[in-house]
Amino acid sequence: MTVVHPITRAWITTGGTGAQNYDEFADDAEITAIIEANPHSALGIEMPHRAPESLGKSFLDALPDAVGRLAEAKADGSYTPAEQVVVLYRITAPGEPPAYGIFAMVDTDQISTRADEPGLVIRNEDVFIAKVRERVALAGALGHLLSPVLLLQTGRGDELHAALASATDTAGAPAATDTDQAGRTHAIWLVGPGPEQDELTALAGGGELVVADGNHRSLAAQTGQLPRFLAVVTTPASVAIQPYNRLVSELPTTPAELLDRLRAAGAQVTAVDAPVRVPATGGTVVLQLPGQAYAVTLPHTGPSRLENLDHALVERLLLRDALGLDPGDKRITYVGGDYPASWLAGEVEAGRAELAILIAPVTVDDFVAVNLAREKMPRKSTWFTPKARGGLVAAELPDPA
Repeated sequence: MTVVHPITRAWITTGGTGAQNYDEFADDAEITAIIEANPHSALGIEMPHRAPESLGKSFLDALPDAVGRLAEAKADGSYTPAEQVVVLYRITAPGEPPAYGIFAMVDTDQISTRADEPGLVIRNEDVFIAKVRERVALAGALGHLLSPVLLLQTGRGDELHAALASATDTAGAPAATDTDQAGRTHAIWLVGPGPEQDELTALAGGGELVVADGNHRSLAAQTGQLPRFLAVVTTPASVAIQPYNRLVSELPTTPAELLDRLRAAGAQVTAVDAPVRVPATGGTVVLQLPGQAYAVTLPHTGPSRLENLDHALVERLLLRDALGLDPGDKRITYVGGDYPASWLAGEVEAGRAELAILIAPVTVDDFVAVNLAREKMPRKSTWFTPKARGGLVAAELPDPA
């Protein structure tokens, strides 16, 4: 019996609603600009307080605006309903191999966060509880889920990849397509009840599913007591891990004192010339301070693989010990791989930030090893690409009992 199921009542985009997920942005002003340019963007529903006409409201105060926007999108034909479907998903771009996935519902009670907790869905990162509360409130107000959790099928990934490639190749014209900010084309096809749907859901749920993107959304499903959550189940051959960097808007100490504290903790600090680059492999991080950048090798502090990941060392030795900052401090912005090193350095040189921390991407081997041990990755440490697009498929939630 699979843990992956058809969407009982889905709302399928007819075009124009696709959007980056709410947590993919380094600057909230970008969200407002996207909604202003495209009022049909699902971001107006996912981030209602960032829509131009709702600016100044808190997230909770803007929830009625989100409800109104979704109702309007249904009424004007931006979404069309479908019953008992899964949705084939293919992402293509010139020079890149196709990425495949399937939109479906997944049993919330299968989420596991530690070794002694049973379940086929492994959530692997610490989260920021304030963001979880927002997602719970949004789902409660809308009665729909628009932003999927991206799950990596580790047990039968190769079989699923082949099945999805074959299914999309023979499915005919897609139900809808959407082009993202990187120029990738996102295409979807509906699969109703029948042998093909049964085969795809069995493969999608045929082994351990690792949360590649959407740790907050999956915890929100648990916190909100949703029996199932919306997911895109993808395959290891469809994704890659990109860097996940940090910006600090205001240092609580001087740059010289920060470097002295790092040296005192056993770090090796070496000045480097511009332009800075994200390290290709782990072991050294790059700090861009005003006027000068440094390569910093942080000392290993424990025996485990997890403790010595660059992201864990940055969180513990640099942010907490050297700067006295909690990972959730508002002065820290987590910047995904869509933003290059030149953008991060430019933020510092323009005075909009006082420190950029460039960190090599986590390796797939490290990611899998930590997850199979049911340990938690450091916050915001894996930026999987390509991202599943929000607003293509909405899952209507059952009425509360």
